[in-house]
Amino acid sequence: MNNVLMALIATLGTWFVTALGAATVVFFKSPNPRALNFMLGFASGVMIAASFWSLLQPAIEQAELVSEIPAYAVVTVGFLIGAAFMWGSDKIVCFAGKGADSLPESSAVSSKKLNRIIMLVLSITLHNIPEGLAVGVAFGALKTGCTTESLIGAVTIAVGIGLQNFPEGAAVSVPLRREGCSRKKSFMIGQASGIVEPIAGVIGAVLVVYITEILPYALSFAAGAMILVAVHELIPECQSNQKDQPYSATTGIVIGFAVMMLLDVMLG
Repeated sequence: MNNVLMALIATLGTWFVTALGAATVVFFKSPNPRALNFMLGFASGVMIAASFWSLLQPAIEQAELVSEIPAYAVVTVGFLIGAAFMWGSDKIVCFAGKGADSLPESSAVSSKKLNRIIMLVLSITLHNIPEGLAVGVAFGALKTGCTTESLIGAVTIAVGIGLQNFPEGAAVSVPLRREGCSRKKSFMIGQASGIVEPIAGVIGAVLVVYITEILPYALSFAAGAMILVAVHELIPECQSNQKDQPYSATTGIVIGFAVMMLLDVMLG
C-alpha cells in the first residue's frame, strides 16, 4: 500500500502542475512560447530516455524472472499495446472531432464553440490516462525492490510527465478563454482535465502491486504510451514555430534526454 500511496502523491503532483499551467490564463493573456517550447522539448527528452532506462530495461529483467514467455516477446507486446492504446485514444478524438467540423455553417455559433471545447478537453484528458498509468506503474514496480536508482527513476518519470502537463493545462485554459469563457471557468476546466491522472496512477500501481505477473507488461505498456506521446504529440508541437526559435525546443529535448540518462546510468 505504500507504493500505491506514493503513486497517488506523485500523480497528485502531476495534476497540480496541470493546474499551474491552467492558471496562466488568470495571470497572463498567453504563455511565453519559447518557455513552453523548451518545457515541451525537455519533457520529450525525459520521456524518451525514461521509456528505456526506467521502463523497458526493468521490464526485460522482470520478464526473465516471472514469465515463461521470452522476455523480448513480453516487452514487445506490452510496448505495442501501450502505443496502440494512445493511438486508439487519438482516433476516438479525431472521430468525434469530425462531428464538430461537419456542422453546417448555419448552425448556431454557440454549438460549434461547445463542440470545440468538448473536443479540446477530451483530447487532453485521454492523453492524461496513460501518463497517469505510467507514473503508477513506475511506483508500483518499487515493490520488487525499492533501491535508490529505482526510486529516482520513478520520481523522474513523474517529474517529466508533470513538466509536460504544464503546457497541457495552458493548452486547455487559454483556448477556452479565447472562446469567451471567464478566467475562472477556463481555469477550472483546464485543471479538471488532469484529475484523471491520480485515478489512473492508483489503478496502475494497484495492478502492479497485487499481480506481479503483469509487471513487465505494465512497464512496457507505459513505455509504449510515453514514446507515442513524445514522438507524435510533444515533439511536433514544440517544433511548430521552429523558424522563429530554431533551437529552443531542440535544446530542451537534448537536455531532458541527457538529464534522464545521466540519472539512470549514474545511479544504476
